[in-house]
Amino acid sequence: MTSAAPQPNADPSAASRTESEQYDFVVVSNRLPVDKVIADDGTSSWRASPGGLVTALEPVMKASEGAWVGWTGVPDDDSEPFENDGISIVPIALSHDDVELYYEGFSNDTLWPLYHDVIAPPTYHRDWWESYLAVNQRFADAAAAVAAHGATVWVQDYQLQLVPKMLRQLRPDLVIGFFNHIPFPAYGIFSQLPWRTQIIEGLLGADVIGFQRVADAGNFTRAVRRLLGHTTKGTNIDVPIDDEAEVQGNQARAKVSRRGIRVRTVEARAFPISIDAASFEELARSPEIQARAREIRHDLGDPDVVLLGVDRLDYTKGIGHRLKAYGELLEDGKLSVEDTSLIQVASPSRERVKTYMMLRDEIELTVGRINGDFSTISHAAISYLHQGFPREEMVALYLAADVMLVTALRDGMNLVAKEYVASRFDNDGVLVLSEFAGAADELKAALLVNPHDIEGLKEAVLKAIAMPRHERSRRMRSMRKRVIEFDVARWSQSFLDALAAQTLAQSAADAAAEAADAASDESDRRDDEGDDESQAAGQRGTASAGQGSEQ
Repeated sequence: MTSAAPQPNADPSAASRTESEQYDFVVVSNRLPVDKVIADDGTSSWRASPGGLVTALEPVMKASEGAWVGWTGVPDDDSEPFENDGISIVPIALSHDDVELYYEGFSNDTLWPLYHDVIAPPTYHRDWWESYLAVNQRFADAAAAVAAHGATVWVQDYQLQLVPKMLRQLRPDLVIGFFNHIPFPAYGIFSQLPWRTQIIEGLLGADVIGFQRVADAGNFTRAVRRLLGHTTKGTNIDVPIDDEAEVQGNQARAKVSRRGIRVRTVEARAFPISIDAASFEELARSPEIQARAREIRHDLGDPDVVLLGVDRLDYTKGIGHRLKAYGELLEDGKLSVEDTSLIQVASPSRERVKTYMMLRDEIELTVGRINGDFSTISHAAISYLHQGFPREEMVALYLAADVMLVTALRDGMNLVAKEYVASRFDNDGVLVLSEFAGAADELKAALLVNPHDIEGLKEAVLKAIAMPRHERSRRMRSMRKRVIEFDVARWSQSFLDALAAQTLAQSAADAAAEAADAASDESDRRDDEGDDESQAAGQRGTASAGQGSEQ
C-alpha cells in the first residue's frame, strides 16, 4: 500500500508496506479476522473477531507472514490494507447494495436455505446472482493481486464459491483450497438452483475442496458427475484443462485422461472442523468460572437438573422442536419446573432478514406460552436470553448444565457440541445431539436424536436426566478424547497438508519448466553453432569450386 496511514489498533510499521507486496499464504473469507468498530464520536478502531477459524489460522498466518482478504463488516468502508498483530489485512469494500444483494440476498436467502435442505424456501433473484458474481470477482482480483508466485490461497465458505475458478483464470500458478463450512445438499435439492453449473465450475477451480462430512463431499461429486460429466474416483475428480495458460500453470498437476483429454485432479473430501479444545478446558478449570457456574445454578433456584441450549437464532437450529419437546414433558408431568430448568441462549442473527424476524416472533411466543403455563413465582420454566455472551460466560453455562441440547435440523458441524464436551473436564454431563449435525459423525457417545421425532426427543431428554454417573462419565471421556485429539489446529493442518502436496507438485513443475527452458536454450545454442559451422563449410566448398573452374 502506498504509504498508507496506520489504522487504529494496527501495527505502525504497516505504513511502510507497499501495495506491490505479495504473500506466500493468503486466506480469503467474507469477513476479516478483525471488525471495524465505529464509536459514537465517529472514531474507528479494530477489534479481533472471536471464532474458530481465526484461532486455527492465526499461527500459520504469523509464521508465513500471510495476508487475509475480506470485508470489514462496515458498508461503504474503504480502509487501506494494514498489519494487525502480525497478519496483513487486505480489506474489500462492499457497498450497501452489495450487502443487500450479495450477502443478505444470494448468500443468506438463496444459498443458506438451499444448502440446509430447504428448511425454509430459498429465494431466487437474478439481480442477487449478478451481485454475487461481481463481488466474488472483486475478492478474486484482490487475492490475485497480493498472492506471490506459486502461493497457497485458502478460500472460505459458501459466500465465495466462484472465487476458486476466477482466481485460477487470473493466476494458474496458484495452489488454491476451498472449505465449505455449511452442508452441501443432495443433488435433488442442489439442482433447483438456476446457477448450479456455475457454482460447481467455480468450486472446481480449487485444487482441494473441503467439506464437513463425508456425505457432503459425496453430494458434491455426484453433482459434478450429473452436471458436468467429469470422471470421479473416490475423492478425486478429473477436471479438463482447456486454457493454454492454465496448462502451463498446472504442468505437474496435469495428466492425460483415458479419454485423451488433458486434466488436473481436484480432491474433494471431508475435513471436519473443530475447536481450540485446550482453551475451553483451561477456562473451565479456573476457580472464577467454576464459581460463576455455581452462581448460575443458584440464580435458577438450585434445580436438580439444568438443561441448556445455545444457538444462533436460526431456523436450522431446531429451537422450536426443542421447546415443543420440553413443553410437552412439563405438560405430561414427566418434568417439573421445581426440579428442572431450561436455559435457552438464542444469539441475534441476520435481524434484517424477514425470515429471521418471523422466527424470533415465533420462538419468543412459544417461550412466553410455556413460561405462562408452567412457571411459578420462584421457578421459571425457561430462562430465555436473546443476546450473545463472551466465552467465559459460555464456559460457565456449560459447566452449570447437566444436559446439553443440540437439536439442529441441519448443521455443517455445530461447534457448540464440541465446546460443551471440551469444557467438561469433570467427565460429567450428557450431550443430546442431532444426527443431522456434522458433529454426530465424531461424537458417537452422545445421545443421538432425530429432532423431527418429538417423542424420540422427549425420550432422549428423560434418558439423559436419568443416566447414571458411571455411564455419563464413560460417554463423556470418549467424546473428550475425540475433541481434544482432533482439535482446530489439527483440522487446519490436515487441510494445509493436502494443499502442501499440491505446492510440492507446483515446485516440481517450476523446476521441470526451468530445466526444460535451460535444455531448450542449450539445444538452440548448439543448433546455432551447427548452423554457423554448416554455413562456413558451405562457403569453403563454394570457394573451392570456384577455384577449380578457373583452373
